[in-house]
Amino acid sequence: MIPEPWRRGVVAVVGLGKSGVAATRLLAREGVRVYASDGSDHPYGDEAVAALRALRGGEVDVGRHDLARIRAAAAVVASPGVPPDAPPLAAARAAGVTIVSELDLGFRALQGTGVRFIAVTGTNGKTTTTALVAHLLLAAGLRAEAAGNIGRPLADVALDASPPPPAPDIGILTNLAPDHLDRYPSVEAYYGDKQLFFRNAADRNIWVLNGDDPSALALAASVKGVVLRFSLRGPGDAWYDASGRRLLLGGGELLRREALQLLGDHNVANALAAALAVREAGIPLGRITEGLRAFRALPHRLEPVREVGGVRWINDSKATNIASTVVAVEAMDRPFVLLLGGRHKGEPYTRLGPLLKAKCRLVIAYGEAGSLIERDLQGLVPLERGTTFADVVGRARRAARAGDAVLLSPACSSYDMFKNYEERGTTFRELVEAL
Repeated sequence: MIPEPWRRGVVAVVGLGKSGVAATRLLAREGVRVYASDGSDHPYGDEAVAALRALRGGEVDVGRHDLARIRAAAAVVASPGVPPDAPPLAAARAAGVTIVSELDLGFRALQGTGVRFIAVTGTNGKTTTTALVAHLLLAAGLRAEAAGNIGRPLADVALDASPPPPAPDIGILTNLAPDHLDRYPSVEAYYGDKQLFFRNAADRNIWVLNGDDPSALALAASVKGVVLRFSLRGPGDAWYDASGRRLLLGGGELLRREALQLLGDHNVANALAAALAVREAGIPLGRITEGLRAFRALPHRLEPVREVGGVRWINDSKATNIASTVVAVEAMDRPFVLLLGGRHKGEPYTRLGPLLKAKCRLVIAYGEAGSLIERDLQGLVPLERGTTFADVVGRARRAARAGDAVLLSPACSSYDMFKNYEERGTTFRELVEAL
């Protein structure tokens, strides 16, 4: 339900990527006057911008933000790619204007429609866990849709005449680790944003938490509702029995580890979290097991590309922070060459040093962060500097031996050389396919 004060004024949408376009369309459909803007000259495509300009009650700026209009707005909807300290959001904050996300807008619009939500947040594992939840619900015969940062924006789902009702209100917190320190002034500020996940908690809510993550447990320490825990280290509501290599749910065996077609213990944790959530949505154990057996790795997330000359090439382009690369490195069961680099996000790379000593044959550092990576890891592990992405792949091919892996797990964003992590991963896949 759109708040009445928003209808009396103008709502500003900041950022016109996929989510911002969907938010603008939704607000216009609800009869709200909209001012939408993006600092880029080509935010999401000329056709999308032209369609927004044709909306009744909609005004669009590209290449600039009118800060005066944003300060005077009834509310501001921020697209996910807009940093918290971006000038338009800073202007709105200084003027006391309410700032909400596109997801928040979608939730508001869907209130009262009968749609129920399983929401997923955390530092790492969000996309895989969300995809697992949607896959398990669909496999069990429910109408379900993954929306938000994967699939369609939630505002697009709200535009549907009959959106799908997937499940009861359940929240999953996968884990917490420092991230986006290029956008947040401190780790505490980043964690504070994650805590907003619980701000409307009620006794009816069910929260699925990582029982191995003290920061995640502390964040939800006093939250209302039922708390369930998944764990890789010991018994929980869902847990991994490492000695027997079994995934367990509520005392029953889900499946054996080798039946889960995903690399890495972190993906075992993702599967346990998803299984807990859909069980609470009413899906029986047998259906969950069938769904987990059928699930395959998502693109760019420890995705096996191919094996060439006995060398396994793995695309983990989605690893845009140190924590993600740590779990990728821990998943390696053979010697490997690590491709590390891109745009620096504020964390030192020294944390990787001790992990790389055991099995890493070579680090190839590249991109804007190349010199920082070299500084932090020099002397800890063999290291080379790459230039172009093709040069990086070529160096990896020459260094790797039969029985090795080449792991693209950059620990950086992609924006120095690519439009996004998907383009980086696709380019890697194409270069590997051409070997």
